[in-house]
Amino acid sequence: MKLRGWTLVFFGILLTVAPAYAQQNSNAAWQCAGASDPARCELDAGVSAYRNSRYEAAVEHFRRAIQLNANLTVAHLYLGTSLAQQYVPGVDTPENVQSGEQAVAEFATVLKQLPDNSPDKVTATQSIAALSFQMKKWDESKEYWRKVIDLAPREPEAYYSIGVIDWTLSYSARIKAYNDRGLNPVQQQLDIGTCQQLAYDHLSQVEEGMQMLVKALKLRPDYDDAMAYMNLLYRESADLRCDDQAAREADLAQADKWVDQTLAVKKARAEKTQSAIMPNQ
Repeated sequence: MKLRGWTLVFFGILLTVAPAYAQQNSNAAWQCAGASDPARCELDAGVSAYRNSRYEAAVEHFRRAIQLNANLTVAHLYLGTSLAQQYVPGVDTPENVQSGEQAVAEFATVLKQLPDNSPDKVTATQSIAALSFQMKKWDESKEYWRKVIDLAPREPEAYYSIGVIDWTLSYSARIKAYNDRGLNPVQQQLDIGTCQQLAYDHLSQVEEGMQMLVKALKLRPDYDDAMAYMNLLYRESADLRCDDQAAREADLAQADKWVDQTLAVKKARAEKTQSAIMPNQ
């Protein structure tokens, strides 16, 4: 799945913050014990370390800021950001998993401390949803993307993400069924009983995914990633039609239309970009 649209959108925050102690050399030792506000001093030290790609140092500063002032919400947000920056999707080492889980815990603290109308609450909710997806915690990810929709109903990325999760769950279950039976999903078919069970378990999920992507496309009509997943969801639906050949062919026809639409949008965008680069040619 492409994470371009909703990959931890808050990473830029730390790059734009101007610390109160920015006059000091970023490589010098930070002496916060005698500062008028030691927690804020540690926070600013963490921001400086983050801006210089010293993420482990940033984590330690943000943790000290929280020890000094547990209600310093921005420190929890920045600590979660730094931990998330260190998390590597697909790597199951204890240290890596711990970074992801600790990041989620910090963002959860932010959610408890902020009112619903705070932009940072939307950011923290998106962050938990994205990290949960990367950690393959599908149900938790869907739960938090739904919370994003509640907080920011015009956020197309949230609808798109739920659609992607719905496809991922159905596709993974279907491919597992093929693998368990030693079948090739391209050249062979599942027995009708297995297919019908998969359809019972996942067809409504696929349909939900389509509905979510329709909403995303209403908010962003040129959302080519959403179009690409519409194609995949229709093909998934076709594979769950079992012995209904007419329904299967109808789904495949719709999938082909979404392929064409995706290509058309990509082509138009490329031509627009090229025109902007060479306006006089």
